[in-house]
Amino acid sequence: MTQLTRDDGRVFLDTIPLLSKVIGKSEKTRRKGLDDLVAFSWGRHDLIAVRTQKRIWSQVKHFLDWIVYEGKLDQNPFRTVRFDRKVRPSPYAVLTDEEVARFLGAEDRELHRVLLFCLLTGMRSGEAVGLLREDLQRKGNLGWFALVRPNEVRELKTDAASRQVPLHPVLQDLLPRLPSEGRLFPDLTVNIVTKRFSELWDRLELKRPGLVFHSTRKWFITQCERTGVPEHFTASLVGHKSARSENQLTYGIYSAGSVTSNSGTSLTRYDYRYETVPEHRGVRGAGSDNSVRVRRHEGTG
Repeated sequence: MTQLTRDDGRVFLDTIPLLSKVIGKSEKTRRKGLDDLVAFSWGRHDLIAVRTQKRIWSQVKHFLDWIVYEGKLDQNPFRTVRFDRKVRPSPYAVLTDEEVARFLGAEDRELHRVLLFCLLTGMRSGEAVGLLREDLQRKGNLGWFALVRPNEVRELKTDAASRQVPLHPVLQDLLPRLPSEGRLFPDLTVNIVTKRFSELWDRLELKRPGLVFHSTRKWFITQCERTGVPEHFTASLVGHKSARSENQLTYGIYSAGSVTSNSGTSLTRYDYRYETVPEHRGVRGAGSDNSVRVRRHEGTG
């Protein structure tokens, strides 16, 4: 470790793009050195993406920073080696109302409650599975709020991610069925949620390019835009850095676009339901996936 140089950093950085994305998932690649991993990856067409390369490089540099902190190195030899490859944004798809109805109508035993939470708050999967009971607070006649903040379970993606999110009445009705203390979703991790969502879309035959669990967040943002919620308010709900910035990150990138010009509505007027009978006023499961629907209802306040 003490013999590492800046040139070693350059060599390592040039080697990362040669690695297959299967590494870590295949038993053949576990506990192998870098040379063996490159040999395993040779000739494959499933090499890791630039985003993953950047994350690996960042993790290695953080590890060396820790070695410096522990007094084992005088300085991090990789710190001045720049990562110059451009990361292209992943074009996540936005869920349609019909897809949302199918996913919720499946009433998946592991995924249903956290899926509902993310759809109706715009939370990232890591934010939702990291919620503790003490992160929920009632604010008088305003109802319940979820405090998205660093806790003993998880950190946050950015400083802006720390926020208060009002809970939809459907979620408030769900609270008595969640643990009264500790984690709200004690058996879930981001990896489990991602894997289970993938299995669910396969089972429901809903797989299409760009459709991932993060699409629930884009669906929430789309509903906000379509019901007339100002973009700066939606940005504050979902934890985007600059609520009034000129880049229009929240609606410009995350939303599927507005379908009306109605500016008089607000988020509280979006009446979310998935149901088997159109006249039904509650939220319930379905007898068949095809009969479940999500519909908008313009309320009075």
